[in-house]
Amino acid sequence: MSTIRAAVLPAVGSPLEITDIELPEPGPGQVRVRLAAAGVCHSDLSLSHGTMRVPVPAVLGHEGAGTVVSVGDGVAHVAPGDAVVLNWAPSCGSCHPCSLGEVWLCADALTGAGNVHAHTADGTALHPGLNVAAFAEETVVAANCVLPVPDGVPLADAALLGCAVLTGWGAVHHSARVRAGETVAVFGVGGVGLATLQAARIAGASTIVAVDVSPEKEGLARAAGATEYVVASDTTAKDIRKLTGGNGVDVAVECVGRAVTIRTAWDSTRRGGRTTVVGIGGRDQQVTFNALELFHWGRTLAGCVYGNSNPAEDLPVLAEHIRAGRLDLGALVTERITLDGIPGAFDNMLAGKGGRALVIFP
Repeated sequence: MSTIRAAVLPAVGSPLEITDIELPEPGPGQVRVRLAAAGVCHSDLSLSHGTMRVPVPAVLGHEGAGTVVSVGDGVAHVAPGDAVVLNWAPSCGSCHPCSLGEVWLCADALTGAGNVHAHTADGTALHPGLNVAAFAEETVVAANCVLPVPDGVPLADAALLGCAVLTGWGAVHHSARVRAGETVAVFGVGGVGLATLQAARIAGASTIVAVDVSPEKEGLARAAGATEYVVASDTTAKDIRKLTGGNGVDVAVECVGRAVTIRTAWDSTRRGGRTTVVGIGGRDQQVTFNALELFHWGRTLAGCVYGNSNPAEDLPVLAEHIRAGRLDLGALVTERITLDGIPGAFDNMLAGKGGRALVIFP
């Protein structure tokens, strides 16, 4: 047992508390990791607000990378000193989705979130957020929650592979299956949106339209691969159709999780096109369609969980793009902060500012 600092969510709707916690040593089948970096994702904000439900109090953070400190009995695929990426949604390999090869839909992926992860100084039990509790100096996770960092990928930047990059890459390459020469619109220029723009560029999309409520994000979007930038308004769908010869884009990827944005993404897609929803919305966000338009437009609307990715297979592919200079992880990061800066990063996300904030641990 050792004392470390962590960002704790004491209750849904409560502010995060940066405090000391007592973290145990790894047991059988577990790995202890010293964090190098952790990305601040909108999903962490959704957890804090109750849009996504996990047991609380909890140590949040699910996008991270670090160095193995120690391992429990039975762990053979990593050893102390190894650089690893945290995988917040490990597949069990035996449930029905896993048997179909759809590991991103594993029925047991989040069962670890109900475990006791650590304790506060007064003995209160803490849960591990989305399995990995990355908003902490160190964490103890199940062995299947760590994957080796591929060669040539900087350790701090590798944190982004654990959620934003796998999600954006997968939305383009696995869910929407963007083909060279197609047109793409990406709604929301945060960390996932920026990764999606880069993925669309790598896929060879011709016109890439970035959409966001903030005019200030245009530079970020164009650096990631956007060829056009639209400030969100009541005429967004019409504006996108004008940019695509009146047809609409072949593929729209929604990275916001709001009903109005999902509907606009759908309306921006050409007849027979594909709309992929990555953003996590609340139960109150109701999207409506009439039966005639579903028939007439012939569009496909699909949800996308974790980019429909298999991290073990996708990380080596992403690493090759990073080594070749096609994928720039650093370009997703607009702020590098300490653990104490996470509440401010939450505020920036609520205000629609910046891309990815990255917590850097000393």
